[in-house]
Amino acid sequence: MATLILVRHGETDWNRARRWQGHADTTLNELGRRQATDLAAALAGEPVAAVYSSDLRRAQETAAIIADAHGLEVRVEPRLREINFGEWEGLTTAEIHDRYPTFVRDWPPDEGKPFPGGETYVAMGARVVAALEEIGRRHRDETVVVILHGGPIRGALAHAAGITYAEQRQRRGHVANCDVLRIAIRDDTFTPLD
Repeated sequence: MATLILVRHGETDWNRARRWQGHADTTLNELGRRQATDLAAALAGEPVAAVYSSDLRRAQETAAIIADAHGLEVRVEPRLREINFGEWEGLTTAEIHDRYPTFVRDWPPDEGKPFPGGETYVAMGARVVAALEEIGRRHRDETVVVILHGGPIRGALAHAAGITYAEQRQRRGHVANCDVLRIAIRDDTFTPLD
């Protein structure tokens, strides 16, 4: 069994401004770097065998701080990226409401409905779950830190519970910056540990 410590990246200026990031390659702000440093200290006693990260800078910066504390290198995995919000990326929630009122009225979109010019929850979940399964197979009987994003974390939790992304979102709303959730993976089966 592999134990995966799933961590959402530290805060960015876009998080603070409530801008939808998706695939936008934003960086950590000062608070985000402090959050990552505090988390690295909190994980200091963990027997971490590897640190994986989404290929987006905000995740890689968070991962580097944690990996450095364990004397490890960051292993970059592009499939761990946040969902592609398409035309919504860079917009605030208020701007999205103004520009896409019909789409927002029907929020959340069903699993097969893509964001305008973006990705579906199903596609995002499939790529994230496949990456986490591979990491789990690679690190049997080890503990691994995986830095990713709120959407992919919820996608992994939905997969573990056998529910849709929308149902999981109702069960657990916001995933805060540097939140930690642990899952076990055995034979590609996900079990939440928190």
